[in-house]
This record gives sequence, C-alpha cells and structure tokens, in this order.
Amino acid sequence: MPKKLLKRYQPDPAKIKNIKGLGFLGDRLHSPNLWHLNRRSVSRAFAIGLWAMYTPPLPWQQVIAAIGAIYFNANLPIAVALVWITNPLTWIPLYFIAYQVGAIAMGAETFSFDQFSSLFSIDKVMELGTPLLLGCFILMNVGAVLGYFGIQWLWTRSVRHAAKLRKFRNAPFNSAVMTRESVHSYKKFMEHRHPSKQPD
Repeated sequence: MPKKLLKRYQPDPAKIKNIKGLGFLGDRLHSPNLWHLNRRSVSRAFAIGLWAMYTPPLPWQQVIAAIGAIYFNANLPIAVALVWITNPLTWIPLYFIAYQVGAIAMGAETFSFDQFSSLFSIDKVMELGTPLLLGCFILMNVGAVLGYFGIQWLWTRSVRHAAKLRKFRNAPFNSAVMTRESVHSYKKFMEHRHPSKQPD
C-alpha cells in the first residue's frame, strides 16, 4: 500500500515544524489536515512539491511548497520534502534540462552541458533569461500534472489490488483464477491468506 510506504519514509513532522523559514506560518503548521496520508492529500502534495521544485532556489522553495500545502489542504511534509529534488548536487543537470526545454520551445540555440556547467551559478542562471524561465515554467507544470495523476493512479491501483486480495482471503482456492495471475500476485495472495507461511 502507498500509505504504508509513505508512512515509512515521510519526513519527521517535528523537523518540518522546526524549519526556521516556515516559522511565519505559526499555528497553521499544526493543522491535522496537513499531516494526513490519504489519496487526495498525497496526490496534491506531489503536485505542489514537483511544481515548487523549479521555483527560486532554497529556502524559498520550501516556503512556497508549505504555503501551497496549506492553501490546497495537502500533506505538508511530502510537499516540502519533494522540493529537495533540486539541491546543490542536482541544480546543474536539472536547470540545464529546463534551459534546453525552454530553448527548444523558443527555437533558440543552446549551450552544451559542459558550457552550461562551467558558467553555472545562481547569479549567472538569472542572466540566462527567457529560455531558462520558460523551461522551468514548462517542467514545473508538467511535473505537477504527472505527480498528481501518477499518485492518483498508483493509489487506486494499490487499493484495488488490496481489495482483490481481501476478496480471495476466505474463498476456496480456485486454480482457474490463479492461473490468470502473475507469480508476484500469487505470492501476494498466499502471504495475505497465510501471513505466517511464506511461499517458496
């Protein structure tokens, strides 16, 4: 289930609340709705986080993600954590991709990756102008759409699969049904039916 996986890797709420840049949000950070893990809140959080990751660099990305999570009632820890996809180790390749996307969209010539990385700095990035800004705008919106609908699809798929396992839990073994299932699904079925017995 996505919920179990997300619970395992979700950032510590206490650490999120203690981020200095989010202090201005005050008691809003303590709203229980911002910490729920459900399909709606998580899909919104992915959309917000993947959108905010291409906004101005940290710490502003965290602030934008937190405000978006509060406004759209999304899971705040996930939204804030996702902006760290763009970080000092990934800035160059990710902004280069954005720059290339923007330049292609405009039909403009582009730097090579070596040229881009050799001149890269936050100040220099701002001088690259329209191609980079357009590329960031395109990628942030594409990322938000893919993040939202991707989580919706994965969550629904997982819930349907869990419901299917529950349906078979107390039913007699039906070889005709199980032959249509993959080996992975069969193992899942056996684990669900006999939790103490692990299939070979």
